[in-house]
Amino acid sequence: MTTIIGVRFRTAGRVYYFDPLDYDFYQGDHVIVETARGIEYGYVVLGRREVEDDKVVSPLKPVLRPATPEDDMQALKNKEKERKAMELCAEKVAKHNLDMKLIDCEYTFDNSKVLFYFTADGRVDFRDLVKDLAAVFRTRIELRQIGVRDETKILGGIGICGRELCCHTFLADFAPVSVKMAKEQNLSLNPTKISGNCGRLMCCLKNEEDAYEYLNSKLPDMGETVSTKDGMTGVVTDLNVLKQKVKVLVSVDGKDGEEKEVREYAAEDITFKPKKKHKKTEMDQSLRELERLEKKEGSHLDD
Repeated sequence: MTTIIGVRFRTAGRVYYFDPLDYDFYQGDHVIVETARGIEYGYVVLGRREVEDDKVVSPLKPVLRPATPEDDMQALKNKEKERKAMELCAEKVAKHNLDMKLIDCEYTFDNSKVLFYFTADGRVDFRDLVKDLAAVFRTRIELRQIGVRDETKILGGIGICGRELCCHTFLADFAPVSVKMAKEQNLSLNPTKISGNCGRLMCCLKNEEDAYEYLNSKLPDMGETVSTKDGMTGVVTDLNVLKQKVKVLVSVDGKDGEEKEVREYAAEDITFKPKKKHKKTEMDQSLRELERLEKKEGSHLDD
């Protein structure tokens, strides 16, 4: 077992493990640590605890020190500098007539580097822009192109549910989302109804996928012929996945002979052929490959 603390550097960013040494850190404390980008100011989201050794990437870097009031002031000053840097960079982008949209700016804690995040439809030649910015800020400049999902994660907003976006509040990584998940949940395949603010499929489709797969495995398919507990045979006309109810069109004896009637049954009161697990098809493999590429494209903000 290894003793760690979990540190984040931005809202809904990835959690990184550090060695707390002899310090007692609690959730919400601010710390100064050394990362691949240099000295950083972060906040503790996981207090001192022990985790399995295989969950830690060696070597585990130690915390440099708890943040002091001077460090807190420096972090606030960096925020103000970032706002001014955004304005200046926007002017330089317009001057060079570059087809790019600035999203955010970030100073490293020790001001050794300034990072600008932007979106663009294609590749952008920003070499002259970097030269201009370096002459003004007199420090290392990095321009990083991000995707639309990362843009929405940074800017935030309100989702169709009326709540703040998951990616902006707590989602550290983007999970691959496919149309198959919407079909599994019997949702409308209208893109405007199942897409988020970023224009991609909503991340929340992934949240309920496992539950729907389990519930659907206990129900027959639409149009399938089933037997009911009262000895009738009929065809499935409707399914209520969450309530585990099935509507079946059965034949009953009426005044004018045999008549059709729709009756509702609980899932456990009908008999049907168990669903078979299909072998991996070429299409399934292609879908997984696309999801893998989307995940790889994913969020690069915390690299």
